[in-house]
Amino acid sequence: MSEERSLNFLEEIVEEDLKNGRYKQIVTRFPPEPNGYLHIGHAKSICLNFGLTKKYGGYTNLRFDDTNPTTEETEYVDSIKEDVHWLGFQWKNELYASDYFGILYEYAVKLIKNDLAYVDDSSSEEIAAMKGTPTEPGKDSPFRDRSQDENRVLFEKMKNGEFTDGSRTLRARIDMKHPNMLMRDPVLYRIKHAHHHRTGDQWCIYPMYDFAHGQSDSIENVTHSICTLEFIPHRELYDWLIEKLEIFPSRQYEFARLNLSYTIMSKRRLLELVNQKFVAGWDDPRMPTISAFRRRGYTPESIREFCDKIGVAKRENLIEVGLLEFCVREHLNKIALRRMVVFDPVKIVLTNYPEGKKESVQTDENPEDESAGLRDIPFSRELYIDREDFMENPPKKYFRLAPGQMVRLKSAYIIKCDEVIKDEQGNISQLRCSYIPESRSGADTSGINVKGTLHWVSIPDAITAEVRLYDRLFKVENPAAEEGDFKEYINPVSLQVVKQAYAEPSLMQAKFDDRYQFIRKGYFCLDKDTSPSRIVFNRTVTLKDAWIKEQKKSS
Repeated sequence: MSEERSLNFLEEIVEEDLKNGRYKQIVTRFPPEPNGYLHIGHAKSICLNFGLTKKYGGYTNLRFDDTNPTTEETEYVDSIKEDVHWLGFQWKNELYASDYFGILYEYAVKLIKNDLAYVDDSSSEEIAAMKGTPTEPGKDSPFRDRSQDENRVLFEKMKNGEFTDGSRTLRARIDMKHPNMLMRDPVLYRIKHAHHHRTGDQWCIYPMYDFAHGQSDSIENVTHSICTLEFIPHRELYDWLIEKLEIFPSRQYEFARLNLSYTIMSKRRLLELVNQKFVAGWDDPRMPTISAFRRRGYTPESIREFCDKIGVAKRENLIEVGLLEFCVREHLNKIALRRMVVFDPVKIVLTNYPEGKKESVQTDENPEDESAGLRDIPFSRELYIDREDFMENPPKKYFRLAPGQMVRLKSAYIIKCDEVIKDEQGNISQLRCSYIPESRSGADTSGINVKGTLHWVSIPDAITAEVRLYDRLFKVENPAAEEGDFKEYINPVSLQVVKQAYAEPSLMQAKFDDRYQFIRKGYFCLDKDTSPSRIVFNRTVTLKDAWIKEQKKSS
């Protein structure tokens, strides 16, 4: 029986709010900006927002904070919806900040009428210069004392497209000496003559994120607006706007974002990797995007388990990517179908096995799941094993195949290596072996005990496949913290391709939804590049965490 997990600080807040009758039900939202693909950090936020309403009742909205038309695309909207669904969650309402542009405009007019906002003709550079520093107060804009009427007229002209981009902004009138620099008359609206993915050319002024965010939460009656720690300084403005507009008091809470070792989480930098062709798109299986994890063969269950294990904290820390890999191994071990695939073949001829004879041997589909049953594998005189499973001059305690040594072929027979055949260059081209007829698995009467078991494929029945071996994209633990260009730390062997691997014929019927363990090789799934003429598999993760060992070797 597993230990009951203690409540995280957000669950404690929710329980207290419900106990005190502050809310009858809780409402959360997942509010991505549709300016890129979601990554594993967003998965944590998704699991948190949807998990709270699943546990305590209520619902979660999916709201696209689409306030910047120059960076947003419908492609990103579609990918985000697919990712949330794939992770196993369903939102109650699909909403957009752009749904509220009319209401937000009226909110801005209300602030103007209450002498809480003004139109500023200063350039962005001038506004920045007047902001001051954390230790020095800012300076009032020369346009700060415009009358209500003048501000209303100018703001309407901004909306009607009578001014050029950047020529005017709408700013909140708060306090240029405020200790929180974000409260020093923040910009609420800017002019941007750009086509919006949903509203087209209806608007040429767009609300800043800080203005749209809290007000959208309030419009939707969001009770717990959950953000990452960088929004702590923004909370004061969030509360100020809600108070001055006298609208539903949504409340903001902050948690530590997910930082993962050997990974970059910045959308801007991920876009750089895509645009500069360091990876083959947003869903390149080396990327930390949810679509990339899906393509690589990760399961939604394993990602949800990972998010649960790392918990919800108030302090930034770096999570080991090995924990994520552990979670996917744990799940795949339970569900993956076992298959035999040889990457670097060496031919075996069983000299005492009748020519032309063929038989089937049976083996487990998945030894962790009795209900998975058995499958038949063809066995013949000529086989492939992996070259690394043979050594001509082995050290002591070497239990794989060697001259004069015996091993078991998985689910088949015990064989003995009798002769090594080499080509003119001295490379091993063939191993001539003999099999023990009485040693068939499940009916072994030979009395022979061997310590080594090898995977294999029957040469006449083998199919070929391309196998892509993915590893960590970066060779340093925290590429974002290193000096210089982060791209200098890309792992040069993050992708290795086996162009022609040999697989047992059952993989001809491989399905995209199935997961496979290639015995002694790792976990794999079918890639979308598969076609009728080419089967392509991606390695999801190795069987064991060999990364640390390899790093120690190279250091």
